[in-house]
Formats: sequence, C-alpha cells, structure tokens
Amino acid sequence: MLRFLPGRQPWLWLLLVVLLLSGCKEDTVTPILYGSVEGVVLDANDNSPLANVIITTNPATTSFATDEEGRFSLPNIAAGKYSISAHKVGYKGETSSITVGEEQLTDVTLALEHSVSNQGPNAPFNPSPASGAVDQPVSLTLRWQGKDPDKGDSLRYDVLLYEGNSTDRNILASSIRDTFYTVKNLKYNTAYFWQITARDQDGLTARSEVWSFRTASFPLNRYVFARTVDGNTDIYSANADGSTLQRLTTAAFTETAPQISPTRDKIAYTSNETGQYQLYTMNRDGSGQRRITMLSVEGYQNSGIGYCWSPDGAQLLYSHYDQLYRINRDGTGLTLLATAPAGRHFRQCDWTVQGNQLLVQTIGAKPYDSEIYLYNADGTNPRLVVKNLAGRVDSPSFSIDGTEMLYTHDVAGFESNAGRQLNAHIYKMKLNGTGLVDLSGGKQAGTNDIEPRFSPDGASIIFVNQANDGQTPPEVWTVGSEEEGSGRTKLFDNADHPDWK
Repeated sequence: MLRFLPGRQPWLWLLLVVLLLSGCKEDTVTPILYGSVEGVVLDANDNSPLANVIITTNPATTSFATDEEGRFSLPNIAAGKYSISAHKVGYKGETSSITVGEEQLTDVTLALEHSVSNQGPNAPFNPSPASGAVDQPVSLTLRWQGKDPDKGDSLRYDVLLYEGNSTDRNILASSIRDTFYTVKNLKYNTAYFWQITARDQDGLTARSEVWSFRTASFPLNRYVFARTVDGNTDIYSANADGSTLQRLTTAAFTETAPQISPTRDKIAYTSNETGQYQLYTMNRDGSGQRRITMLSVEGYQNSGIGYCWSPDGAQLLYSHYDQLYRINRDGTGLTLLATAPAGRHFRQCDWTVQGNQLLVQTIGAKPYDSEIYLYNADGTNPRLVVKNLAGRVDSPSFSIDGTEMLYTHDVAGFESNAGRQLNAHIYKMKLNGTGLVDLSGGKQAGTNDIEPRFSPDGASIIFVNQANDGQTPPEVWTVGSEEEGSGRTKLFDNADHPDWK
C-alpha cells in the first residue's frame, strides 16, 4: 500500500514514479538463438547402426564420433544452415544439408555405402627439387607426383617443411589439390626437409619419404646502395639485374652511404641511430653490424656521406666538421690528419694507393662554396685541383690507377642556399687539371648526374641521376668512362649512394 506524507498531493507522487520508470531504458541486444541436432548413421546395405563415424559440420562447430548405436548429438548449435558430413574408413563419405531451427531439435539420418574396394593412395614420389639438391634459390616451387590405385579417386595433399636444425614442423598447406607449392623467403645456406601427405576421398593417407635440399650461399652482390621505402632508408645489395636483391639493414633509423671494402669482406655505412651520423661496418650479408666511431661523420652539407676506405681496407678516412680523421676498421687508432681552413668544413673524400694521396672536398657554410684538394695520405701538403666554381662542385673520387679523378659540377651555375642543382654533370680529368671530359652527354634535361664512382675495372662509371626538383626517387645508372655519355644504362630504381666492387 502506498502511503503519502502529510501536505503532499498524491498526484505528485504518481508523476514522480512515472518519470523514474520512463528514464530507465535498457539497450536491446539481439540474442544468439540455438537449436540442437540429433542423428544416426546407418549402413546403407542393411540399415545397421555404424559406430565411430566422424561427424563434422560446415560452418564448423566441433567434431563428434557416433556411439555404439550409431547415434550422435550436437547440442546448443547456433540456428542456421549447415552441411553435415559423415566419414568412416571403408565407407564412402556422405554429406547432407540441414537447417537448425531456433529452440528446435533437428533429426538427421545418414546412410553410408561400403567402399570395400577402395585402396589407399600411393606415397607421393618424384620430388623437385630432388632429394639432396644443393644451391637452391630461397624462393622456389616444390613439386611432386601422386597416384591412387582406385580409378577416379581424387587426392589432396598436405605440405610439411622444416629447417634441418629446428624442431618446429611447419605445415605450409593442407588439403590442396595441386601437386606443387611455392615457398618464399627461405634462409640462405640452410638445409630444409619436406614431406608430402596424400589423402583420398575416404580419408586414407600415405606419406612420402622425407626429402631434403639446401639453399644457396648468401649472394655476395657487387652493388650496394641506399633505398628509402615508406620513409625508412636502409642498405641494399644486388646483382646487375636486381634478381638477388637483399635488404641488409632493418633498423628504424637512417642507414645510408654504403661502401664495400677494397678487400670485399665488409661494408661500411653510416647511421643516425645515436642522433648523429656515425660510421658502422657489417659483413656482406648484413650480419655483424658494429659501430666504430664516437665522433660523428657530419659537418656543412655532410649528413653521413663524408668518408672512404683506405686502399688496403684496414682503415677509414672521415670528416668531422673542420677535422679530417683516420681510424682503424675496428674503431681503434683514431688519428687527426688535417684541419680545414677557417670557416670551412671537410666533406667528401677518396684515397688512392697510387702515390698514397687523398682527394678531399672542403665546403663553406653555403653548399655551392666548394673546392677540391689533393693531400698526402698523412694529411699534409694540400694542393687545390678544382677551384670554387659558379654552381655546386661535389663528389671527388680517384680512377683505378690514381691518375685521374671524377667530380660533379652544376653547369647551370645555379647557387641555391638550399643546395638545389639544376644541371649537374659528371667530369673526368687528370690530376694536373688537363684532359677534362664531360661524361653526362645524353643526360635527360631537368636532371642531375651526381655521386659518380669508377667501376672495379675502370671502364665505366656508376652514378645517380635524379630530377632537379627532388620530388622523384633517384636512380642508379652506369656510363662509359672514356667517351662523352656513351652507353648510359639504368640499373636500379629508387636507389642512392651506390658503390660497386
């Protein structure tokens, strides 16, 4: 019984109750409705019950086996349409479509016919690559043959692959009809084992022998370069046609300016992992990455590009602002060789065994304020070989015999504080300043030829060509070293700072 306080009108209380009830609104949730399935599996010949028949559904719920009376039950199955299948060795499989009603029991009867003549499949055979094969690519197609004694019996296959030193068994594919499967990104110089399981329509199986193959050794590619993908710059190596392309660094920092050592056992590069560009070395396969400097490879217009190997590969020369240093390849023996003139920094450099000389670029605060000098290898006796020209001058490097040099010059004479060039050409000349040759004949208008180096045999030049607006990815090209622009050939897209040993 409702009781009202004195002085209160009953109709006010009723209004309050209505308002409270109307404010209590629940969110509606569509419930999942269930039904159930019960069934029996019989022998089609005599209607006798079949025990231990495997029952599965599609969409999958769970699998059941029939009891001694051939019965099975699937309680609490979501309402909807299903295919229900029954399989038993010695019988042909049977599938039936059913609809499970909401809060209803669905009865199913399945009759299996004998397949007493069915024989299991033969073990898969004739593998490719042949068992024991070596020097296999890291992406290859596994092939085999399969056969079943029963005419018209179709086969499906499971593909198993694992490394020789691993206990992990990797199922690459299950229940495929094809007799081939392509695997990618395997490891180099690694033994792999693989096996195929064949399965016929009645579930009888046969396994092949365990076959093996070994992948090829890591390719010691002769080209290295930097490439930027999704804003991340890393070091790559490749052969001339790019078919053995390998990414050698993967850190979330900028790794750039790779150079293969003269002894071809190491790759030097720079990384800004510490916040400054430092020198690192690594093995040709990208392993053994090691920082070797504490003083950065930086300065005016020098973000990790001002360094080179010694001719014997035992040391590196690098620029740190207005100082030029030599350091052993293991990071020891840091030695100051030279100090740049006041107001100038060292930038790019090269070192030749012929006469034991250095080519060194010095640069002022403006990127077009550049000169190139010859030094003795101990940092003494600087001699000017390329004066400060109108437009940028960059990228000095020696010829194989040390008698000639390469450099680039923006012949447009454009002088941009941002460092932009409009028409940079590659030049070759003798160290005494004679024999000047323009190697950029045939260059596309609106592009720059930059970062040149001689090929290992001296017959050609590897360099970068890039649109002068800086908005398209750079490309790596080669050109003959004797004639003006002969044989220009593109090697790699989206590639920068190339080296070739």
